[in-house]
Amino acid sequence: VQLQASGGGLVQAGGSLRLSCTASRRIFSNNGMGWFRQAPGKERDFVASIAWNGETTYSGAVKGRFTISRDNAKNSLYLQMNSLKPDDTAVYYCAAARSSYGATTGRSYQYWGQGTQVTVSS
Repeated sequence: VQLQASGGGLVQAGGSLRLSCTASRRIFSNNGMGWFRQAPGKERDFVASIAWNGETTYSGAVKGRFTISRDNAKNSLYLQMNSLKPDDTAVYYCAAARSSYGATTGRSYQYWGQGTQVTVSS
């Protein structure tokens, strides 16, 4: 079982990035998926989740700026991040939920990717 996140990088405030996460088919087709992030010295925070049927949930910090999506045919999860702010700087992790629905707590996720660094300069 593997999750591979990519797409991070350095961007100026106001810019955009698109994160991708590929998963082995066994855990992708029926699982809710999510993105979390962890800034230096801080706890891991929920960013967004998407259920098997496409239903989405966002944290208040990113709602209206980030969009989570999935392509089941490609076993891929995405996070489009627009209007980025320095506070968005963190390592971003994709994760597969224990159920078919999205969730906002880390303990609801069974599999985790290795993380991709996003740095937003002011």
